[in-house]
Amino acid sequence: MSLLLRPWPFPVLLALRYLRSTRRDAFASFLSLVAAGGLALGVTALVLSLAVISGFQEALRSELLGRTPQIEVELPSGLTEEEAVAVREAVRKTEGVAAVQIQVRGGGWVMEQGKVQAVELVGFEGTVPRSFPGAEGGAEGLYVPASLAARWGLVRGKTLEVVSPRPTLTPFGPQPRIRSLQLTGTYQSGKTQEDRERIALPRGIAESLLGNHDRRLDVEAGDLDEALGVAERLKPVVPKGSVVRTWKELNRPLLFALRLEKAMMFVAVSLIVLVAALALVADLALIISSKRPEIGILGTMGATPGALRRAFLILGGLVAGSGMLAGTILGVGGAWVLDHYKLLKVPGRVYFLDYVPFLVKPMDLVLVLLLTQVLALASALYAARRAAALDPVEAMQR
Repeated sequence: MSLLLRPWPFPVLLALRYLRSTRRDAFASFLSLVAAGGLALGVTALVLSLAVISGFQEALRSELLGRTPQIEVELPSGLTEEEAVAVREAVRKTEGVAAVQIQVRGGGWVMEQGKVQAVELVGFEGTVPRSFPGAEGGAEGLYVPASLAARWGLVRGKTLEVVSPRPTLTPFGPQPRIRSLQLTGTYQSGKTQEDRERIALPRGIAESLLGNHDRRLDVEAGDLDEALGVAERLKPVVPKGSVVRTWKELNRPLLFALRLEKAMMFVAVSLIVLVAALALVADLALIISSKRPEIGILGTMGATPGALRRAFLILGGLVAGSGMLAGTILGVGGAWVLDHYKLLKVPGRVYFLDYVPFLVKPMDLVLVLLLTQVLALASALYAARRAAALDPVEAMQR
């Protein structure tokens, strides 16, 4: 109760008085609404634009990273089977490693009754790796994309021919290496555009087709962030000449493009906030002009330039704060409604999603509010300095 009875500081009382007095001045009131509304519109536009980009980026990252090894170790050529197994066991014992398997990769083709499809052959050992969603953990065998199986009408148990570009020398000349395999299952290839289809098959068969010169280790950690630290611990463990790549390095061009897109969108939409901040300067300048005699009287009564400066800073902060609050509510609320009810639809056959996702990240929201606050305070400070620089005698004469 004592806090309510305690008198407020002079700059706060003066700012509140001028904020209320603008209601009697139609044009000043209009400019105040324009400034607050412009800031609200700018904050709303920034929040929604960053939310839609974050939503698409998160969906795209999940789509791609689900098919990318967390850590990939490219082993040097010339390792024997025993040496490769020894490296695998050493990696398995490294802190933070959850699973590891030897893989062999290379280009090739898959054929069935005259139909041919260029594919990337991925030979694995043990169970199907995580990079083949929908089939991960399955038994050894041949796995093809579900989209390819649908186009060709493939069912489990169907016999396919896998062809390697590496020929075999025979008395009749070079002959292609072909293995006939029964289809074990399919995996979800997703709707993103990949360089070429991938198929998974047992490592022994893959090495008979491709050789063992392209052996790699597919290493899994607890999560994506932990994988970055695990990769550093693996470098002294693997043999000399090995190349350790994380999911970030494997997707570096894509991640850079996503960051650049978000940054450019932020800069472009933030111009709305800049225009609204300029409207705040015009609003405060009009109030200073209309209250010029009163400011002069306050100066002669002992109001210091610093007190007047703080009063107009508070006034600008109140106008800007109302706009920021309204913009935050509209932006965050609108993003939640649009994402929760999936109101914005897109053709699912064209894009990898059938609706526009929205994701408001806390750091994005903090950045938007910080930018708006800086621009608003800079505008208010410019007007406040003009008010503090008024000569009391000259102000009273006008």
